[in-house]
Amino acid sequence: MNNLSDVSGSILLRCSMTGHHDFIFTYIPVVYSFNFVIGIVGNSMVVAVIHYYLKLKTVANIFVLNLAVSDLTFLVTLPIWATSTATRYSWPFGSFLCKATAGLSLFNLYTSIFFLTALSIDRYLAIVYPVQSRQCRTVAYARMICVLIWTIAFLLSIPTTLIRDTIHIKNTNTTVCGLLTNDSQTNRVQHMLVALSLMKSIVGFLVPLIIILTCYCLIGRALLSARGIQRSTRSHGDEVLNMLASAVLCFFFCWAPHQIFSFMDMLLMLKVINDCHIMDVIDTAMPFTICIAFFNSCMNPILYSFVGKNFRRGLLRLLRCLGPTPAASHPSLSTKMSSLSYRASETVHLTVGKTASLPRTT
Repeated sequence: MNNLSDVSGSILLRCSMTGHHDFIFTYIPVVYSFNFVIGIVGNSMVVAVIHYYLKLKTVANIFVLNLAVSDLTFLVTLPIWATSTATRYSWPFGSFLCKATAGLSLFNLYTSIFFLTALSIDRYLAIVYPVQSRQCRTVAYARMICVLIWTIAFLLSIPTTLIRDTIHIKNTNTTVCGLLTNDSQTNRVQHMLVALSLMKSIVGFLVPLIIILTCYCLIGRALLSARGIQRSTRSHGDEVLNMLASAVLCFFFCWAPHQIFSFMDMLLMLKVINDCHIMDVIDTAMPFTICIAFFNSCMNPILYSFVGKNFRRGLLRLLRCLGPTPAASHPSLSTKMSSLSYRASETVHLTVGKTASLPRTT
């Protein structure tokens, strides 16, 4: 909370209780509950289908599975946030859960975005360089990258966990989960909060977005070129392009509002903005932007898995309680997306590389 000041071990608000409106405490818990149900069901199905049917034999499957697990670890905290919001931000869960849920929220932000970025890079290599990338697109490398992503995200979320704690507010005689500082620590903590906010915006949004957009632009250009080489792949290329465009738009529209208001929140911490009315607008809008960002955890299974025919087939078998089918009859998630690039690359090598290979045989 940016409008708090330390007073004798408790907190006295300078701008009354900004962001405290009845509709927030009514609708936000409902949205959290909706996200929780849809996200838990969708991501659990992704984990089950990949584990029992698609198997962890490709890079894409490993990244999608880790993405689903990342979303699941965060989604279990939504009932706690819904309860806190429904009780006007009161926090009855104690200091440990205050620190753990706050850290886990940021942890999920980084893991989700990093896995989406890893998926984008993998799709770029699989489609644009299908033959050359075989050596680096292995299951062993994918698992190493997953461990690296989990470790980096954990380290980036530690500062938030340490500075969060339960706070007693004298105005309303309630206990909330927030940031508590005294006069000697105010400047140091504010500088830390500004640094964390910048890191979240740059490392957790701008840089991954640039990488994702670059990968998908290059993929689109490669698919358009391949479409001219082989007309029979036209509908397949359209399907891949539509899925990639949907993924980019979902990523941007889910996270952009929260990042914008997080930047405005940082301006409050820097005291660039001091007006209580603007502060109220930011505090009111922030819960809704968080809901939109959390909704991305529900959309990931749809965008990266449910659009695949093999996933739908595996899901139907799972729902019918049928046993696992042979791996040969269920290709990986990446097979469908990279088949176009293999056909295109074979055509290119036949037309361009054939003359270069002939002298070597003599």
